Amino acid sequence: MTETDSIAYDVVVLGAGPVGENVADRTRAAGLTTAVVESELVGGECSYWACMPSKALLRPAIAQADARRLPGLSQAVQGPLDAAAVLARRNEYTSNWQDDGQVGWLSGIGADLYRGHGRLTGPRTLEVTGPDGVRHVLTARHAVAVCTGSRAVLPDLPALADVKPWTSREATGAQAVPGRLIVVGGGVVATEMATAYQALGSRVTLLVRGKGLLNRMEPFAGELVAEALTEAGADVRTGTSAESVTRENGTLVVVTDRGDRIEADEILFATGRAPRTDDIGLDTVGLEPGSWLEVDDTLRVTGSEWLYAVGDVNHRALLTHQGKYQARIAGAAIAARASGVPLLESDPWSAHAATADHAAVPQVVFTDPEAAAVGLSLAEAEQAGHRVRAVDYDLASVSGASLYGDGYRGRARMVVDLEREILLGVTFVGPGVGELIHSATVAVAGQVPISRLWHAVPSYPTISEVWLRLLESYRDN
Repeated sequence: MTETDSIAYDVVVLGAGPVGENVADRTRAAGLTTAVVESELVGGECSYWACMPSKALLRPAIAQADARRLPGLSQAVQGPLDAAAVLARRNEYTSNWQDDGQVGWLSGIGADLYRGHGRLTGPRTLEVTGPDGVRHVLTARHAVAVCTGSRAVLPDLPALADVKPWTSREATGAQAVPGRLIVVGGGVVATEMATAYQALGSRVTLLVRGKGLLNRMEPFAGELVAEALTEAGADVRTGTSAESVTRENGTLVVVTDRGDRIEADEILFATGRAPRTDDIGLDTVGLEPGSWLEVDDTLRVTGSEWLYAVGDVNHRALLTHQGKYQARIAGAAIAARASGVPLLESDPWSAHAATADHAAVPQVVFTDPEAAAVGLSLAEAEQAGHRVRAVDYDLASVSGASLYGDGYRGRARMVVDLEREILLGVTFVGPGVGELIHSATVAVAGQVPISRLWHAVPSYPTISEVWLRLLESYRDN
């Protein structure tokens, strides 16, 4: 027998990942009563199966690669990584998949947590079925924010479930390193996990359907990462797809569309994401279950006065930091509407408009070398009709880069809007460039004129001196 209670809040947030947490933080800061519903762990994908565990796996691999570039240190780090120690540290960064700390944080901001599966049952109303069988009916006076994120998509291959393939969750949460690992995909998850497991001792085969890696970045980014993976020992095969996957006496066997037969112990599919909206009651409010949710720049669902979709579910930028940015915008917009304050959504870069989703999305791929980009690539800028010029520079020619490590290889590009003489996009590839990207993000989001960037003097000798070299190249050509 189950019980049911009913309670009203100003705001109900469906999903307690980083995005939902930030919506709740902003609405609570505005004095709005807020409920948060979560069916898994408070902290979400990023904390337990994505950002944190993956970077914990990658950091020792990158540190070792950097050390091997330095005379006086390289001989001391030639041995293999201690895989058990790396996995143990990864476990620490996931809090051993316990969410007590994040639950305490939610309580600390004054939000009420409801554990269980939440479904919309109509406008402004959700029903939450808890693990104890108790049903809670939550109504929202002002807003419901869907922050349920996305899930990995597996290809439609015969009997694939029988071989128990890895998705990103299994790859970041594995408690042992497979001797042989096949990675299918050429994007961020595929390249990062190929980097991590190759360094941890797996023999990695990377199957990429397209022509190269990281196809959403400048072409040279994927080229440099592919070169480095190959030099590290990975077998990178482009223009190749998995046609069948089976297990034969415990050994996993993949047959490719080229007729190659590859044996391995595990296979990771990193072939796309789908929204977690298939069973949250979208049909009760006139929306299609399982669909991405279209929103305006305040993150409010198109055609609705009360429903918001924040983070991956709106398909604008599937990145934790961008979802948290959206959450701050959505929280401000919800609070303003609740108090009757006029919104500034028509004003780009205002507190109520997620303009960066269109113009200044930053991303770092934590491979070796790292690849980092913000804004538009050259191809994207040209397709959007901008009159642009790409300015390239060899990062290895910068004094700070050569000091960073012998044999440094990297490249930088800035895409200049020739009409306004501002930057539309910047890409860096090379060891250590992840920490450079925020300077580029400030330049792109701030629409800083080239004439003013001349006065932003980079310290010598740092890799950041590439900014001066890019500006000189622009001036001289």
